[in-house]
Order: sequence, then C-alpha cells, then structure tokens
Amino acid sequence: MTRKNVLSGAKMNPSYFLLLSFAMLIAVGTMLLNLPIASADGNSIGVVDALFTSASAVCVTGLTVVNTSTYWSLFGQIVILLLIQAGGLGIMTMATLIAFMLGKKITLKDRLLMQEEMNVSTLQGIVLLTKRVLLVTICLETIGVVFLSIVFVRDFGVSQGLWFSIFHSISAFCNAGFDLLGNSLIDYADNPVINFTIMTLLVLGGLGFYVIVDIVNKKSFKKFQLHTQLVLVLTFGFILFSFLIVLVLEFNNPETIGTLTWKDKFMASGFLSVTPRTAGFNTIDTASLTYATTFVVMILMFIGGAPGSTAGGVKTTTIGVVMIAVAQHLLGKDDVEFGGRRIPTKQIFKAISVIVIGAVLITAVILVLLVSEAKMENEFLDIVFEVFSAFGTVGLSRGITGNLTTIGRIVITLTMFVGRLGPLTLAFSIAKMQNYNKGYHRYPEGKIMVG
Repeated sequence: MTRKNVLSGAKMNPSYFLLLSFAMLIAVGTMLLNLPIASADGNSIGVVDALFTSASAVCVTGLTVVNTSTYWSLFGQIVILLLIQAGGLGIMTMATLIAFMLGKKITLKDRLLMQEEMNVSTLQGIVLLTKRVLLVTICLETIGVVFLSIVFVRDFGVSQGLWFSIFHSISAFCNAGFDLLGNSLIDYADNPVINFTIMTLLVLGGLGFYVIVDIVNKKSFKKFQLHTQLVLVLTFGFILFSFLIVLVLEFNNPETIGTLTWKDKFMASGFLSVTPRTAGFNTIDTASLTYATTFVVMILMFIGGAPGSTAGGVKTTTIGVVMIAVAQHLLGKDDVEFGGRRIPTKQIFKAISVIVIGAVLITAVILVLLVSEAKMENEFLDIVFEVFSAFGTVGLSRGITGNLTTIGRIVITLTMFVGRLGPLTLAFSIAKMQNYNKGYHRYPEGKIMVG
C-alpha cells in the first residue's frame, strides 16, 4: 500500500469506526432488551422488536413497537435510558468520560474520533470541549430533573416521581422522545412546568454541544462564532415560523387545540413547533392534525436540529446555507455571505449533497414500505410521516409503528440508523475525499440550461 493510501485510510477510519461503534451499541442493547428480565411479563420480546427498540434508543428517535411504560420492566427501562444517554452524547464522549474517571490518556486516535463524532473542524481543544460537553449535559439534565420532579413527585410519589423525572429529563435533552407515561405528555398538555421544562431541554439538546459551550463562554451574540450565530438565528426562526403556522392551522380543530383556552392553545402550539426538531414528545394527538399541519411537521422533521447535537435530520445549518446561497444568487451576488463572512463554495456543495441524499433516501424507503406494507396502502400519509420521523430521528407517529411487518420494522430501523449517522458521516467523508479528488487539470466549461 502506498503512503498516500495509508494516509487516506487513516483519515477515513474515524467515520467507519463511528458507524461500527453505534452498530455495536445497538447490538448490545438488542441482546439486553431481548432478555426475559427486560419485559414486565418475563417473556422475550423477540430479536426484531428488541433491535427496533435498541436502535430507536441509540439513535434517539423514540419510535416504539410496544408501550414503554407497561411492556418493559425496570431493568428494560434502565437499559433503554442508558442507550439514550450513550446515543445522545455519542460513543466517544461516553468513552472519554470513562477514560477521565480511570485516569487514562486521550490518544491522537481518540481525538480524531471525538472530532468526527462532535462534527467540529479542528482537533484544537477537542478534549477540553468534550469535558465541557459532559459538564453542561450533567448540569442541564439535573436541572431538568429538579423541575420535572415538582410535578411528577406530586403525582406519582417520591420514588416513581424521581425515576420519571430522571428518565424524561434525559430523554428530552437527548431529543429521544421515549416516555413512561403511556401516551407521551398528552395528560400534561395544560401544565406549564412540564411543557416549558421539556421544551427548554429539547431546544438546548438540539442546538449542539459546540453551540452551548460557545454561548456559555462568550455570553454575547456579537462574540459568538459564526456557526453559533447561524444556528441560533435558524433555530428560533424555524420555531417562531412553525408556532405561527400551527396556531393558525389548528386553531379551530376540535381534535387538537380547538377546544383549549387561549393560554393552552399558545402552549400546545409552542410545544408542537419545538418537538418536530427530532424530539418525539407530543401533547396533542399527532394523528388528529390537519393535513396542512402534518405537511409542515414533516418538513420540520426533515430539517432537524443543529450539527453536533442530539438531534437528527439534515440539520438547520445545511438548510440555512442553501437558503442563503439561493437568496444571494437571486440578488446577483457572486459570493455567499453571512455575518460579515464568506461561506466557502465547498460547504454549499456539501449542504446540497446532504439534502439530496436525504431526499433520495426518504423516497426509496417510502417506496419499499409501500410494497412491504401493502395492507396499509390506503394509509399513504401515515407511511410517509413514519419515514420522515425515522429519518429525522423524531419519534412522532400517526399510530402505525406497532402494525408494521417484520420487513417494515427492519427498514425503519435502518432508516433511523442512517438518519442519525448517515448525512453527518457522509458529509465528512465527502469533505475529506475532496483533497484526493483534485486533479491536475480542468476541463473547459460547457453550457447546460438549468431551471
């Protein structure tokens, strides 16, 4: 093997290692959840359903084929929670935590893997960033437990209330959407403490660890990194836009918020504008949403959260970069600019690639499910919604997850896995391969009519 090939393989290893690590974690979770002790009735759930649940937890999705609150034993619920935490923080972040505790040295290979997992462009300060990520995560999840326990301890007693608070705080910050209440948060649709605590955790978890650390360190929008500024603008822009859309479209829908008070209408609309960013919790029946609102929710699920966060989707900055490029092209500008900085052309191509790949994947999965789930062919919207939810690692469903065939469950499992890691890893692979695909000559330009 030539020196160039050796270096090329070394640079590609982190991506493959990351995929393998998540696959191994899902496999371990599958074995544990398939044990009889993991279920409340003492019977094994079966490999396919254990795999589905494990993948949903590791990929912080929240789609379930059984009721998490009643089917799983305490052991099973603890396994699911650990899978959520490991999947949300990332394999290397968890491994780094263990290394810190054991006093182990962080090697260069470890740093490369951490860089890949956290989706940052430099190795500089990666270990310090990881330490801060762990500290911020522990603090935010603990604060979430405190606020949630105000309600859950009152309703379920101290021991069960604390367990519910811990489970839902971690599930919310990791944007997983698993719940122990049986019907998500519908029973707490009018409770401001539960609503705003969960929404805050969802938003913070979806901002990305790099952004959170940058906010803590800089404390001023003008001093934030360009990436942080763009993430904040897009995140709150999408939330405000979707809040207004949901409020208008669902205002008179008696199946959702039509019969609620003004205060509860605003709160439910706000919650629904946040949860499609890959959270999976819901305070109103998703299947009862109007078609227009359902369409908006699918768009939000496709977009997802920020890079390097616990969220899935193609990511807010990916959509943002393309939107900025299109807008400035229409204005006749040669360069794509934001915040007084020029966005590199290769970043624009990478963003377009991720969006196209995501769209192609979703289309292919929908086609496969329309064949495998022929008995549901009259539920076209439900199938499409399920695919968008799986790809965006959201966890919202219109009620068909438990009715999927074995093939359908396996396909959705793979979609969750690719949705959690695919676009991110592929984008990095494309970026790395660019250096090796640069030729020593350029062809003359050719004219093709577009648009």
